Amino acid sequence: MIDLVKPHLRHEYKYPLNFIEYQILKKKLAIVLKPDEHAGPDGRYHIRSLYFDDFKNSALFEKQSGIANRSKYRIRIYNYSDQIIKLERKTKLNQYIRKDCVRVTREDAERIISGDVDFLIDSKNDFLRDFYLKIHNNLLRPIAIVDYLREAYVHPVGNVRITFDTELHTSLGPVDFFNSECSTTGVHQDYDIILEVKFDDFLPLHIRGLFPNTICPRCSLGKFVACRESAHAMPVSLVNNFFP
Repeated sequence: MIDLVKPHLRHEYKYPLNFIEYQILKKKLAIVLKPDEHAGPDGRYHIRSLYFDDFKNSALFEKQSGIANRSKYRIRIYNYSDQIIKLERKTKLNQYIRKDCVRVTREDAERIISGDVDFLIDSKNDFLRDFYLKIHNNLLRPIAIVDYLREAYVHPVGNVRITFDTELHTSLGPVDFFNSECSTTGVHQDYDIILEVKFDDFLPLHIRGLFPNTICPRCSLGKFVACRESAHAMPVSLVNNFFP
């Protein structure tokens, strides 16, 4: 397993957009920022995350309640590929976000998903040992697949990353994380696109000035929560399969 990035604190703001707002802002950003190098020919890439939660559904309820300090764990892949698999812990610390991240093999990811995690006990990585303890002490388990398409723009000053997320889907049945054909269903939202603005110490003024007054106020949008709430609205027979 490989540490990908040294954890540090970042700002992360989220906004709901309609399609017209997205089109206007996208044209402005394209002049100032560069598109993400990992994007496909259409300027987007696919993200699939498998989120974990404990027997009390703490990650869900803490997000819904707006708890200032909270964490959640996930495994993430891109474009349905197992070439890059990340195990992440995303921590909210008041107005800041911290992300711990290690790259794992498909074999290790599948062992973790199946609950075979004893191999993490002797890890030299503090994050992995903490993850192991969460699984055993809090009965942490994989609970929801979250799928969406992302369009991203970056700027080196301030380590700025601005993303547009669309076509949010979640799984309906038993976890089949690496199967690109696994059954998913669209998640209903009152908006078309989720805008995320991420940066380190500051957001440069020439980028801040691109955002019109219509994109406010920012709010606590959570794709994980939207997918979990969507799952709770499913027919009982499907929910029983979704939550083992």
